Amino acid sequence: MRAGKLTHVIKVQQYDASAVNEYGTPVPTWTDLATLRAEVVEQTAEEFIRDARATTETAIVFRTRFLDGVKTADRVRFDGTDFNIREVTPIGRRKGMELRCIAIGDE
Repeated sequence: MRAGKLTHVIKVQQYDASAVNEYGTPVPTWTDLATLRAEVVEQTAEEFIRDARATTETAIVFRTRFLDGVKTADRVRFDGTDFNIREVTPIGRRKGMELRCIAIGDE
């Protein structure tokens, strides 16, 4: 993996279910697991109708150095947009990984 291709900065975030507000109610929060340099390998966008609403679905693939503990329950924050991780594919023996992510937004 060439360092010169890792031109973007992404944050891998994990869901934290232990956070509660002053009333004792669980509050959904995301904590940063790591900040990584990454290459954007592929990016697509589709528009379609879901539940009688127009929806835009953006898929993106990041290639980055290997980070242990990344799961599909985590998410990636890139350019101010949150992407749900759909697939984590290791490259080689702990050399790198590809993160296939998806962001869904309503119009």
